[in-house]
Amino acid sequence: MKKGTKLYSIFNGKCPRCHEGEFFKNKFTLHPTKVTELHETCSKCDLKYMIEPSFFYGAMYVNYGLTVAIAVTSFIIARVFVGLELLQSFLTVFAALLVFAPFGLRLSRSIWINMFINYKNPEELKAMKNE
Repeated sequence: MKKGTKLYSIFNGKCPRCHEGEFFKNKFTLHPTKVTELHETCSKCDLKYMIEPSFFYGAMYVNYGLTVAIAVTSFIIARVFVGLELLQSFLTVFAALLVFAPFGLRLSRSIWINMFINYKNPEELKAMKNE
């Protein structure tokens, strides 16, 4: 993952436009109210993260997809590869969803904003500021 790719921004929690500013206020925390706290704007390129009111409601759909993927994967691993009973498999799915919830919330917001904002190299950003 090198700078300039969407994956760099998504997995490093960086601004989708300049890939330098931090996207989240906190590096990583399990505190429920601080998991998805965002800066208002990028500290480097001044990109406003809340593009429109309720912009990140769309991230719920991304989070749903991630949750389904985690649930199906953990069920298959527990049931097929480990050989757990049905109830034990569902308990494993529940535990996996609890563990991965903070990661999914952050990842879904990063994916969502990266669907709409593209990377601009430093020369493009400088030209935008001069206009």
